[in-house]
Amino acid sequence: MKLKVKFVLLLLVALLPISVTGVEGLALGQDAAAKRMTPELLWKLGRLGEVVTSPDGTRIAFTVRRYELADDRGSSNLFIMNIANDTKIVALEKWASIGSISWIDTESGSHLFFEGINPDGEDNSNQAWSMDTKTHDLKQVTSVEGGISNFKVAPTGDKIAFTLDIKLDQEPNEIYSDLPKADARIIDQLMFRHWNAWHDYRYSHLHVAVLGQDGIAETAVDLMKGLKADCPVPPFGGTEQFNWSPDGNEIAFTMKDVDKWEESTNSDVYLVAADGTGELTNISKDGLGYDNNPVYSPNGKFLAFSSMERAGFESDRNRIMVFNRKRKSTKEITKGLDQNANGPVWTSDSKSMVFDSERDGTTQLFEITVKDQTLKQLTDGWFNWHYFGELKAPDAAAGTLIVSRTNMIRPAEIYSLVGKKTTKLTGINDAIYANLELPTIEQRFVKATDGKSIQCWVIKPPGFDPKSEKKWPMLTYCQGGPQGQIGQWFSYRWNFHLMAANGYVVVAPNRRGLPGFGREWNDQISGDWGGQAMKDILSATDSMTAEKYIDKEHVAAIGASFGGYTVYWLMGNSGDRFCSMIAHCGVFNLESMYGSTEELFFVNWDLGGPYWKNNEVLSKYQKFSPHRFVKKWTTPLLVIHGQKDFRVPVTQGMEAFTAAQVQDVPSRFLYFPEEGHWVMRPQNGVLWHRIFFDWLNRYCKDSK
Repeated sequence: MKLKVKFVLLLLVALLPISVTGVEGLALGQDAAAKRMTPELLWKLGRLGEVVTSPDGTRIAFTVRRYELADDRGSSNLFIMNIANDTKIVALEKWASIGSISWIDTESGSHLFFEGINPDGEDNSNQAWSMDTKTHDLKQVTSVEGGISNFKVAPTGDKIAFTLDIKLDQEPNEIYSDLPKADARIIDQLMFRHWNAWHDYRYSHLHVAVLGQDGIAETAVDLMKGLKADCPVPPFGGTEQFNWSPDGNEIAFTMKDVDKWEESTNSDVYLVAADGTGELTNISKDGLGYDNNPVYSPNGKFLAFSSMERAGFESDRNRIMVFNRKRKSTKEITKGLDQNANGPVWTSDSKSMVFDSERDGTTQLFEITVKDQTLKQLTDGWFNWHYFGELKAPDAAAGTLIVSRTNMIRPAEIYSLVGKKTTKLTGINDAIYANLELPTIEQRFVKATDGKSIQCWVIKPPGFDPKSEKKWPMLTYCQGGPQGQIGQWFSYRWNFHLMAANGYVVVAPNRRGLPGFGREWNDQISGDWGGQAMKDILSATDSMTAEKYIDKEHVAAIGASFGGYTVYWLMGNSGDRFCSMIAHCGVFNLESMYGSTEELFFVNWDLGGPYWKNNEVLSKYQKFSPHRFVKKWTTPLLVIHGQKDFRVPVTQGMEAFTAAQVQDVPSRFLYFPEEGHWVMRPQNGVLWHRIFFDWLNRYCKDSK
């Protein structure tokens, strides 16, 4: 199937940065004149997706996703930016989805490969496509019934890999064919549901197909035939969990093939011939934790992958292991490093790897050499950085990197990075931010009850004047995870910019149990949920309320997941500090949580095992379960929960709401029947924020 792609070609007069919003013809309406961020405006922001550099290093391609609130859905655009010669942008417009982008140069020309749903296609399934970057001709590469997932093209451009869901388990109606209308499940083991979905009797298998002379995929070969295992590993794995060798003859992929899936984090990296012949080779079988995300060096000599050492601990230190393909030996190149090494990417000379890592409430980029493990920090500042590749434009300085940069005030944009100098290349949301009054970010260090220092982010509203006598209401943000740094991310739910724009000072403490401050700090939450971490949050709250500009009578605690647990815990263990509370998908009853969640390795590690294991473990459940302190509840409470949350089942929120109602504590339950642990649909997201701020404003704004 060959089409002439619809595109927009714009020759810009101005030099970079390029205003992508202008290319897309963004209609802002009345919100264009908004002075403060609103929930509706938040959903108008363009969201940077994937970014890839061209093989010759002179161009980049990237996606931007936008949402139409009235339609309750989003669409994606694909852009090509030629940095070497001019500032042209070619846009593939308003596809339902675009992802898994690869840029391949072959004898037949330069092509962008990607997976997506074409709005002008004959069906609405997700398929593989290629686009000639010179002529803009678009070709549908696959026509698989039901569509494909996790698409990736071989570096040689002659083969593709993707995943398909393969049915290997029987449904009751198939076992008992004389009962075709029976509606039931026969469950013999755990993991019958996961995060937000029930097991569908299928397994995600990696497939490879050769591209014919016409560029169309031939019949695909299942590289995992007969295996009741998944690649990528659910629920969060994607194309990063498998990769092609440079010669296109081998694939390294991640698979978790264990007996008690729900109790183990033991995933491994396997090698397999791209034609499906031969046996699978496990190169990480000695590791007992997560081993995943393999990536070949450009020269083909090495294969690096991420690894966690401790079995059952999903938040262990992320290491980089390097497998020598000739010697069949593996070594860790991050040995002794007291920080995570996330998402490693090879440099073009195959001598080093670039990775990102949490550091003091930010995410920075680092480079480490493979031979002698020399470490260099590439970025700094109050940002979260992400690395995409190297730039080789004729007029570009040596060592120019393509990166993105984010902070709490605005979402990601693309930059070039030379040394520590950055140049902004895109202006995806410049049209919106040109009219906004912005909050300010400050860093604050608070002394903990054990004498250690707690790093906190403080976000102050637009128009905040330290010389004024005005007192501001405050929100204490409680982070989830429990291990997940409060960095310079831009959330579309827990958005500090939006909170500050609504007139609240926000304090966000990087309490005990969060990465970026060393392994000891990170590990201290395990087995001590209601202990030092809670004291850290209260220390940060008390330090802030001592400031003359804070109205300490109007302070609320808010959080989701473990942050929701924190809110329920503080409801009965924080005295009269708070005037209002909001818990989203929070853990309320530790014992009932254990019996209804799915990934048991998480609670086994953090709580020591099931509550019946022994008296020591039982005592922690009893000591740290929020439901045991409901007699102390008096603070108004908003409970938010989704029906399809199987990590923290909806009954946790129902139990908490019932406890509040029975005791006549002012309370409300916002229930989403089709959402899971997160709220994903645009109109549900706006409703979430409207109820969120309505509740806060009832109790946290001075009526005078």
